[in-house]
Amino acid sequence: MQPDTVSLSQLRCFIAVIDAQSFVSAARQLALTTSGVSKTISRLEAGYGLRLLHRSTHSISPTDAGEQLIGPARAVLNGAADIDAILTHASMSAATGSVRIGAPPAFIRRRLVPLLPAFIERHPDIVLDLRASDVFVDLAEVGLDLAIRSGPLHGLPGHVRLPWFEFDWVACGSPSYLGRRGMPVTPSDLTRHDLIGFRNTRTGLIEPWRLRAESFPRSPNWRFITDDAESALLTTMEGAGIMWGPRWLAADALASGMAIEVLPDWRGNRMPMSILRRGQNLLPNRVRAVMDFLFSQAAALAKPNGPLEQHSPATL
Repeated sequence: MQPDTVSLSQLRCFIAVIDAQSFVSAARQLALTTSGVSKTISRLEAGYGLRLLHRSTHSISPTDAGEQLIGPARAVLNGAADIDAILTHASMSAATGSVRIGAPPAFIRRRLVPLLPAFIERHPDIVLDLRASDVFVDLAEVGLDLAIRSGPLHGLPGHVRLPWFEFDWVACGSPSYLGRRGMPVTPSDLTRHDLIGFRNTRTGLIEPWRLRAESFPRSPNWRFITDDAESALLTTMEGAGIMWGPRWLAADALASGMAIEVLPDWRGNRMPMSILRRGQNLLPNRVRAVMDFLFSQAAALAKPNGPLEQHSPATL
């Protein structure tokens, strides 16, 4: 019984053996095992009930059927290579398709989702596939095109970090909580307050409060600890204590008056937000279009945060 189709892998193995005159050399060229190449050709032969190769201890040569197959097989493989080149070029050239972006869950909800209408209007043929995760991983391994991460990014070769913008971390509490407990005037006053801690999922440690003061309490009075930034904000807005978090997270609550910044004069250094991409030289146009859009929206993303240090996307 003849098979319905002949696979490209079968033809590729056959031609490699013909050219190399050796199963070992053909396997090395194809990055396969010798037995794998031999079995692939044997399956092709068995499917049609004929021999394509004369095998001996010292030589390999095509049978009559094998001789007839060589020309058409080369033509098919060359055609497949042309198709691959055409499709690759089209993929790189067209700003269409899906772009997978990994970002912290709270950043997606608070800052990326509101931008979707503008992005869809500008790029109706690109689908944004947003993956909510704080995990710092190899983008290729998890199938991501881009990742949005804050802070220093080290220890991941094969990737390019593109500075996007810088943001403040702020301490804030709800009007009801501050009305009950009073407004802290200096960092040392925090010893008399209930504090909400955020646990960094990458390190497993509670995020330090980077205030510009040596008097910050060494053993904070944690009232609540969570590894979910959105939960920390909601707990703060409910009046459970004072939180420390990125201003882009608290911006809407601060603007609406549902949260009030405390100790603004003791803010620490700003933290960078970056776009991480794979280290490939040739980026698909759909990925580049998304990156260009994100850079064009940097000011809008951080507008509630006050002055923003923006970076040009010229080095994309």
